[in-house]
Amino acid sequence: MARARHGEWLLRMDDLDTPRVVPGIADDIMRTLERFSLLWDRDVYWQSRHNNEYQLAFEKLQSLGIIYPCYCSRKEITQSASPPEGDDDTLIYPGTCREGSAKLGTARSWRLKLDDSRIFFEDLCAGDVSQKIGESCGDFVVKRGDGTFAYQLAVVIDDYHAGVNQVVRGADLLWSTPRQIFIQQQLGIEQPTYAHLPLVTNHDGTKLSKRDNLVSCQLQNWKEKEGVLMEWILKSLGMELPRELHGAGCFELLQWGNDFLINSQSSLKILSKQARIFPVVSS
Repeated sequence: MARARHGEWLLRMDDLDTPRVVPGIADDIMRTLERFSLLWDRDVYWQSRHNNEYQLAFEKLQSLGIIYPCYCSRKEITQSASPPEGDDDTLIYPGTCREGSAKLGTARSWRLKLDDSRIFFEDLCAGDVSQKIGESCGDFVVKRGDGTFAYQLAVVIDDYHAGVNQVVRGADLLWSTPRQIFIQQQLGIEQPTYAHLPLVTNHDGTKLSKRDNLVSCQLQNWKEKEGVLMEWILKSLGMELPRELHGAGCFELLQWGNDFLINSQSSLKILSKQARIFPVVSS
């Protein structure tokens, strides 16, 4: 979609949670993308190198009076009176520390104080989306007690600094989008367009995990899998390959996909609303 519109396709490593980063995994991701001919524009953006930008945004939100320290543990939130679950199955914070807390010590997190507004946006795949985030997720974390910035704040700042104007990602992040739009509104940041694709699933219908079906150029017989996987990816997006392209390499398949989108009246008309079943890729 980006290339068909003469735009840029950017690669960002979401490595904020440094202790959980697996050594060597970023290099493997990049080498695998290259083998698929998925070549990114500009330098790779590493979240772990941009804490200063996140801190400045955090301080601006603080100056607006909508950030407060929270001393609640996850166990305490879970045990609060009949806690409902939000749209994305997260626990809704009951607002225990919203007006201050008698607890002493280091805050476990810093939360963004939400109002009663309803967030609306048009998703290029899901259509019109509306969410009253104060009721759907409660005041959410933007910074952890250990100083790590939360995903919701970081990606807003990442997209802003990179000049991202279109975000294409999985449907499991659909209900995170209103939270990010709320942050954008508070910081005066222009809102990108969004397209949330149906999830790739296992045969039992569960969301595919990175652990379940590793896609890596380090797998045995990887060369035999590249073209097959790329054909499956294009087919899952509704692109029926012409017979003469079966068995072609990734670069040629991507070039054909790019031309397909350019010649389509609307690139998103090809996107299926159904979840895609991932083929077995063994080592």
